[in-house]
Amino acid sequence: MNLNLINIALSQYGIKEITGKQDNPEVLKYFNEIGFNGKLLKDETSWCSAFVNWVALKAKVERTNKLNARSWLNVGLEVTAPEMGDVVIFWRESKESWKGHVGFFIRATDNWIYVLGGNQNNQVKISAYPKNRLLAYRRI
Repeated sequence: MNLNLINIALSQYGIKEITGKQDNPEVLKYFNEIGFNGKLLKDETSWCSAFVNWVALKAKVERTNKLNARSWLNVGLEVTAPEMGDVVIFWRESKESWKGHVGFFIRATDNWIYVLGGNQNNQVKISAYPKNRLLAYRRI
């Protein structure tokens, strides 16, 4: 269980996008600090992977350095019995699509996986995702 990742992610709980022309500098910090230019990106840019990369950077663990969620399929060790703090990767639109979502595992029920992540309803929070959208659990 990697509580360091969870504690770092929880320190950002509630940070959200600002609707309209203004951008939340806290969201842009995720892009800037992982090596992307937050001046060119907006807080409406998909930022779930930027957030997970930022948390991994702060925790000094392996990361992807990429903004696409599915890049996390190539980092760490795949696990079938996730622990709190493991990375969870989901598909969006279809399993064959390049699109996805990534966050940190909190817990699971029969039908849902609870994930702490960024860009969940445009903010850092815990959200439930259907288990049938799971691509993989990874331990970093």
